[in-house]
Amino acid sequence: FVLILSALLSTATIAQTMSAPLTRKSDHVDTYHGTKIADPYRWLEDDNSEETKAWVKAQNIVTDKYLASLPQREPVKKLYKELFNFEKFGIPFKEGGRYFYTRNDGLQQQAVLYMVKSLNDAPTVALDPNSLSTDGTVATTGTVATTGTVVSRDGKYLAYGIASGGSDWQEWKVRDLATGKDLPDLIKWVKFSSAEWTPDGLGFFYSSYDAPKDGETLTGANYFQKLYYHRLGNDQTRDLLVYENKQQKEWGFGASVTDDGKNLLINVWKGSGRKNGLLWLPLKDGGYAPSTITPITLEFDAEYTAVGASGNTLWIKTDLDAPKGRVIAIDLTAPERKNWKTVIAARNETLAGASAVGGHLFAQYLKDAAAEVREHGSDGKFLRVVALPGVGTASGFGGRFDAEETFFSYQSLTTPGEIYRYDVKSGKSTVFKRPKTAFNASEFETRQVFVTSKDGTKLPIFIAHKKGVKLDGNNPTILYGYGGFNVSETPTYRVTAAVWMQMGGIYVTTCLRGGGEYGAAWHDAGTKLKKQNVFDDFIASAEWLIANKYTSPAKLAINGGSNGGLLVGAVLNQRPELFAAAVPQVGVMDMLRFHKFTIGWAWVPDYGSSDNADEFKALQAYSPLHNVQRGKPYPPTLIMTADHDDRVVPAHSFKYTAEMQDAAIATALQRGGSTAGPILARIETQAGHGAGTPTSKTINERGDLLAFVANALKLEVK
Repeated sequence: FVLILSALLSTATIAQTMSAPLTRKSDHVDTYHGTKIADPYRWLEDDNSEETKAWVKAQNIVTDKYLASLPQREPVKKLYKELFNFEKFGIPFKEGGRYFYTRNDGLQQQAVLYMVKSLNDAPTVALDPNSLSTDGTVATTGTVATTGTVVSRDGKYLAYGIASGGSDWQEWKVRDLATGKDLPDLIKWVKFSSAEWTPDGLGFFYSSYDAPKDGETLTGANYFQKLYYHRLGNDQTRDLLVYENKQQKEWGFGASVTDDGKNLLINVWKGSGRKNGLLWLPLKDGGYAPSTITPITLEFDAEYTAVGASGNTLWIKTDLDAPKGRVIAIDLTAPERKNWKTVIAARNETLAGASAVGGHLFAQYLKDAAAEVREHGSDGKFLRVVALPGVGTASGFGGRFDAEETFFSYQSLTTPGEIYRYDVKSGKSTVFKRPKTAFNASEFETRQVFVTSKDGTKLPIFIAHKKGVKLDGNNPTILYGYGGFNVSETPTYRVTAAVWMQMGGIYVTTCLRGGGEYGAAWHDAGTKLKKQNVFDDFIASAEWLIANKYTSPAKLAINGGSNGGLLVGAVLNQRPELFAAAVPQVGVMDMLRFHKFTIGWAWVPDYGSSDNADEFKALQAYSPLHNVQRGKPYPPTLIMTADHDDRVVPAHSFKYTAEMQDAAIATALQRGGSTAGPILARIETQAGHGAGTPTSKTINERGDLLAFVANALKLEVK
């Protein structure tokens, strides 16, 4: 008893010294394919329990106290606010004879949607999310955000989605743009869906789930999505069911109406993988009536993304028999696969997107992760390369097939998003909006280099910093990565990176396998049983930066969010001595149970599942929660999540935090009380996975991230 009491007292003393709250352990054990796996913090999965709420409060008290003590905190937040304060514009679109675009004046909590007859006219507010709330009061904190805005083709109505507190759950409303007042229409329990108007403007399509059970709103699994048609003026209970599949609980549906208004296309997705199905049904007189739904493909053997249509011709972007992508034409009068024709053939570059605008086809490629846009005729004949301002990221090129213009955004690591108008006939671009920022891009430089991974694979990384930096191994550096779900890590402007570079640091982004930078094969090489490739790529990037004197282990921090949070957690376990700080954000940390919550099951195409014996072994081998080391000090680690994250539920970060803190205490006991740094959890309230986060929360959150890293890397900020 004396020895046990002594050990408990020592543990409590160490925990107090480390400012780490002790977390209760249970004796919960699961068995996977004959292997017993302890899950002592299972109780933290219950976000509604008083014990979990008390744990969150205790963690935040400790973290807030630590962050408040950092001399870098206030100057970093001041600088972040200064660099965040610039106009941010969305890409314009045209409907009903008016242009619509979003603008944030700099520090508004949420961007405002404007409408204008001519691009030279003064804009009128169509929707200001900053005045919205779900309880009838003004949303002064900006926690109510729009998730989508869709204007009817006649320009009379705006369907818009809102989400509260960062949740993925949406409600959709309808606004009369002439009066600025909302109609009584209200659509609830929408998730992973937009709205799509019928051409007659009398209603729209949307996808939703059944209402969740009590207490499971933010954690319950989402299955059996259904596609509906809502007619204006009707209660949601009267909406027409367009399509469902009672035998396929994982199927989800996205609706789009062709520009001529004659056909409804239904994208059928299951999980987060590239492969999908495609259905279509005819629309009559610009409206919807139940009709025969015809499959174009339900093989789920490739990607099939609708690009546009003209008459009976439907253009599709696909990686079928083309791992880097091509565009094919399908005749809807003879949609059988044997009749499909290639319109834009595959190239060495990856086809990241395509659109049909102004009678032309625009193909958006990635050339070593940087944008290249090529314009083609509707028959596929190459016309020209669209001139871009530099090596960076371009997005947009949307619009109607009969339009004369389109718009696109361009940005780079040192250039905030600029909006351009593009004349389709002449191929000329003119600036529509160019924001002014306190960040002076001329003082900085970006370079792309190629790193060799463990198995010999070469991958690009982008390095940005102030001009004239000395390669002496002493530069504070943040290495950022994602590496999953076919997401391409292209050079984009991040205020976080700009602030870090302004502070004197180096910011590095990596293009890891699992992403989409080099097509289907590149993505597949970072999934399921090959997921370790992603971590090897990230580690190789860190080692290259060290070997080439950009930085050193004492000056290197790693950061990533969501799947990137998993990346940071896994790499931190495998090579803790390589880094001086780590910040995993909203990470997927429990790889054995991720598929049990909300939309987690949809990630199985990328991760695999612990329900499968072979995949269980692979997941167990790198799961951040299950590979925390004892006896070897971890660097200072700030684990960031949010209480309304119903994409990657916060239980992932809760359990990982408890495990990391327990390991740190055990390590300190073994080493006589010494530890490398604090293990802290920063748990944001009234926030979710990231989308729609109000400006004030973003500044505070990212400011704390950079202050924590700066302190760990011994970077002074004035």
